[in-house]
Amino acid sequence: MDTALGTAPPQGPGTAPAPAPTPAPPQDRGVTSVPSQVVARIAEQVASEAALVGSGAGGVLGVGARRDFDSRPSARCELYGRTAVLSLDVGVEFPTPLAPALAALRDRVRERVQHLTGLEVGRLDVSISWLRPTSTARRALR
Repeated sequence: MDTALGTAPPQGPGTAPAPAPTPAPPQDRGVTSVPSQVVARIAEQVASEAALVGSGAGGVLGVGARRDFDSRPSARCELYGRTAVLSLDVGVEFPTPLAPALAALRDRVRERVQHLTGLEVGRLDVSISWLRPTSTARRALR
């Protein structure tokens, strides 16, 4: 409706539709911020999707804790501007070649966190807090 005259603009066969508004340039659209806790949860989820990786779940100070391959490993994140520093605590199947398994885990977590958050992952520390022996490994050790 034309506010100056109180009438609607003409609509008809010879009238062209109004052009769509142009979006604001990217630098004028605002800022998206992702809290460090969200980045840590994303890293936990990505790590939980990796083969041979589990977590220590539950418990207080190690009492009542169970080792579980069905829950997410724990992660911590610190943000420094647009750079995330991540720490993961995982359990791993044994025997597993640890160096290649952890390199693949680091690559996967780094790539997915960067893709999903737009942040650069500057450092990614992985601690192995426990190993889960497979039944064949346990028999071989006896």
